[in-house]
Amino acid sequence: MSTRTSIRMFGLLHSLMQQRGLPSVVEVDLPTEGRVAREIAAELELPVEEIEGVFCNHVVCSLDHVIRPGDRVAFVPPGTPGPHRFLLGLYRAGKEGHADSA
Repeated sequence: MSTRTSIRMFGLLHSLMQQRGLPSVVEVDLPTEGRVAREIAAELELPVEEIEGVFCNHVVCSLDHVIRPGDRVAFVPPGTPGPHRFLLGLYRAGKEGHADSA
């Protein structure tokens, strides 16, 4: 069984979807156990290297976070101004989402 979940794109990702003639809010089917955000981004043909963090239910997560049906989700690209990156947790989420960071 799967459930549709809305995923929003912010900033550059929003523009990319518009350039492709696609909406910046998409509905995806997710199984009840969920799917990893990175897999969803790849399925949507988003440039994964251009995603700094994932907002899931108002919390910043890395691309390795499991998205479950009904979650409120947005992909966030780099470019959020300096101090806000730290306050929102984007800096940490971006580091966690890359294998070469330690």
